[in-house]
Amino acid sequence: MSSAVLVGTQWGDEGKGKICDLVAPEFDCVVRYQGGNNAGHTIVCGDKKFGLHLVPSGIMYENVTPVIGNGVVVDPKVLIEEIDMLENEGVSTKNLKVSGNAHIIMPYHRDLDGAFEECLGKNNIGTTKRGIGPCYQDKMARIGLRMQDLLDEGIFRERCGIALDRINPQLEKLFNLPTYTVDQLWDEFSAYAERLRPYICESSLLLNNMLEEGKSILFEGAQATLLDIDHGTYPYVTSSNCTAGGSVTGSGVGMKNIDRVLGIMKAYITRVGMGPMPTELSYDDEFGHKLTEIGGEYGVTTGRRRRCGWFDGPIARYSTRINGLTDIALTKLDVLSAFDTIPVCVAYDCDGVRYTSVPEHQALFAKAKPVYKEVPGWREDITGCRSYEELPQAARDYVDLVEELAGCRVSIIAVGPDREQTIMRSWN
Repeated sequence: MSSAVLVGTQWGDEGKGKICDLVAPEFDCVVRYQGGNNAGHTIVCGDKKFGLHLVPSGIMYENVTPVIGNGVVVDPKVLIEEIDMLENEGVSTKNLKVSGNAHIIMPYHRDLDGAFEECLGKNNIGTTKRGIGPCYQDKMARIGLRMQDLLDEGIFRERCGIALDRINPQLEKLFNLPTYTVDQLWDEFSAYAERLRPYICESSLLLNNMLEEGKSILFEGAQATLLDIDHGTYPYVTSSNCTAGGSVTGSGVGMKNIDRVLGIMKAYITRVGMGPMPTELSYDDEFGHKLTEIGGEYGVTTGRRRRCGWFDGPIARYSTRINGLTDIALTKLDVLSAFDTIPVCVAYDCDGVRYTSVPEHQALFAKAKPVYKEVPGWREDITGCRSYEELPQAARDYVDLVEELAGCRVSIIAVGPDREQTIMRSWN
């Protein structure tokens, strides 16, 4: 099996955890390459449901090496809690590896995240307030601490002192918040260091050695295309490159090693947080309410209700182009079984100009009006379908329309939350 990137194509919550868990056994290694515990992947295994925030989905398989790459920002406390949760459920974490170059989320990052959001007022971004953005800020400012710094008390104290010289004045003078000392932080983080020491490694070397041995890697993205810091709906985005290109910089593996890009695409669309969403339906709307409740559209990480809307073709086409998709996994098709007819956005009207992809300028996207094509629903339970041919004709027509709008083949179709509720159409 060749190496591949798995990436969200909308605003996240497309079902990446399920699809990653489904295809992970085909690979020797699964790498999480960006983001932090602001992302949540849900995996359903029998009667158990696992909510993973940092550990890659491949952890469920003993023959797979799960790696947290250098592009991830790690909250050590959360990582240890997740490791303990998995071990208590009988899932071994002995193969888990964490890049020594991954940056550490510090307590002051969480403080600043909440303070920044409060200052923005009604213009807030809608972050999870878990310190992700401020941690990436310190990374770019070159005052961040990395996982490898945990392994040497002297280096930790030196790096921490440099950071606090800049951070403490912000906390005290700008936000009237408590400050930190190096001793205080080392007292907390020294315990994390001992727990995590066995997991920390030079991940780029590990991954490239695996490739030289002929092994395959699945790069697992968090968040999604329209939340990418460069290619998303800025400023309502996350602080990392969650498009397929981020897999290279976030792992230390060269582009020549990646053969396929699998885009996870929900059969409708959802969004958490602020920002424009052309096909959004109100929760008070009959259809918006149905999509929310039947789809269980509440965040794994925050529990927040997701904004729901009809499938957005221009976003699908944009994501195919930005990520270089070779395949699509279409998820939650079963949710649409509740509708007699299904509107599908095939274009935008922006001040009288028709767009079939996302406009480059934010001002245009903010005022985009969806142009809908209404297609028949199927009103049948499809959760038992295991082949494309078993789907009702109207459902097959819907899949074909998604392919046409996205400009990419649909290789996997999810018709329910469980592993077996999946149609493997042309992935293998």
